[in-house]
Amino acid sequence: MKLLISFLLGLSVQAADDPWAKIKALASGGEVRIVKKGIAQPFIAQLDEATNESIVVVLKNQQVAIPKEDILRIDYRPAVKGPKMVKETRTKTNEAPTGPKPIPGPVAPNGPSSSSSTSISSAPKGDFETVYRFVRH
Repeated sequence: MKLLISFLLGLSVQAADDPWAKIKALASGGEVRIVKKGIAQPFIAQLDEATNESIVVVLKNQQVAIPKEDILRIDYRPAVKGPKMVKETRTKTNEAPTGPKPIPGPVAPNGPSSSSSTSISSAPKGDFETVYRFVRH
């Protein structure tokens, strides 16, 4: 039992020393924002898997392997659970005016009224979290 505990403790210490271990533990399907050496703009892709040497992502329906040594930073956002679209309906009710009785005719204020609007938007995504930064040794 003591041997098992010391082995697991040794693995956790080793994983803490290796920032790439976090990348290998990420769930497939989440979004990654990758900053590569020599490229000014980061790009966003879907995570497939990570190995000791590279990260494999889906970019524009193509699987691409990016070598670990070409990566400066990786940010991760988990996949959205549930519906991708959100429907929101708002209803506003106006009370009938108070005071003297309304005057009949087209200029008279009306009684209570209501209006309704519905909007459909994409479900909110969480923020990216930095999970890997290149560190010079």
